[in-house]
Amino acid sequence: MTSIETKDAVVHFNNKVYLALNDFLKDCLTSKIFVIVDENTHVDCLPDFLSKIETDIAIEVIEIPEGELHKTIETCIGVWNALSELDADRKSLIINLGGGVVTDLGGFVACTYKRGIEYINVPTSLLAMVDASVGGKTGVDLGSLKNQIGVISEPKMVLIDTEFLNTLPQNHMKSGLAEMLKHGLIRDEAYWDKLSSLEQLSIEDLDQLIYDSVVIKNNVVTEDPTEQGLRKILNFGHTLGHAIESYFLDAKDKAALLHGEAIAIGMILETHLSTKYCGFSKDDLNTISATFLKTFKKVTIENKDFDPIVDLMKYDKKNSHGKVKFVLLNNIGNPEVDCEVSNSDIFEAFKYYNAL
Repeated sequence: MTSIETKDAVVHFNNKVYLALNDFLKDCLTSKIFVIVDENTHVDCLPDFLSKIETDIAIEVIEIPEGELHKTIETCIGVWNALSELDADRKSLIINLGGGVVTDLGGFVACTYKRGIEYINVPTSLLAMVDASVGGKTGVDLGSLKNQIGVISEPKMVLIDTEFLNTLPQNHMKSGLAEMLKHGLIRDEAYWDKLSSLEQLSIEDLDQLIYDSVVIKNNVVTEDPTEQGLRKILNFGHTLGHAIESYFLDAKDKAALLHGEAIAIGMILETHLSTKYCGFSKDDLNTISATFLKTFKKVTIENKDFDPIVDLMKYDKKNSHGKVKFVLLNNIGNPEVDCEVSNSDIFEAFKYYNAL
């Protein structure tokens, strides 16, 4: 596969991954390498990864706890302290080996340690391959509020080795699929059609679909790197989806949702809103809803949950001047940004979802 050039980085795939990394390490002035992993990737991915690195540069491994609950400033402090104790300097290199939590947090640590050191993302989850590791968004959560603290700064390179997907449980594979489906809905109806018939595709097709998803995201990010306009379309499903994810993470009577599980619900809800505000086809709404429910389990959202979920939307990063801004769809592949909707219509969307 041809490598993809982003604004400041290059995304390499499969057989080019270790060639590119070893060439970089051979020619760079890196003083020391720090590989950030979580508890899972330390066991499942690190040994294979290290066996393919060819360098005499000293390598240290820093492990963080697994999961969204630990995507916090407190975890960053632990990593910053570890870097300091291990004599990391401004010529050190961080390699983030993991899913979206590792690439988001590790990128933020790199961007802020000694005012910024170089980093490389090696995403090991489908979600990180198609979304989290590409585009330069780094950061952490503020309590249960998603991605409130961070900066936009691209890595030196992104290395996508789809062999790492063999380490993933099925629910994490599905979580990444939600973002791929989103790319189709906001940008490419043919891509949506192909993904929505995924059960008819072979595992070999997945490499090409991942590649296509990265191309879609990169085209958007290249045109609008700091999210002033077009890049906002990547947040389709996320205004309500992030609020649902945060609410279920905090609520004592709810089971936490993976990112993709929450975003899938958000996309159904925001497609329903699109029928009212953008004239989106109700037949297409029902097809989209059925497509998501083929892959993602139905979650009960009770009436008592509506208000607190809506209240959490005030923290969404797209908001301005105290108003919640949605990305909605005119039709598949044609989104509309900065839409304002009423709470009563959001409640109707919840009722639609619950009735599916």
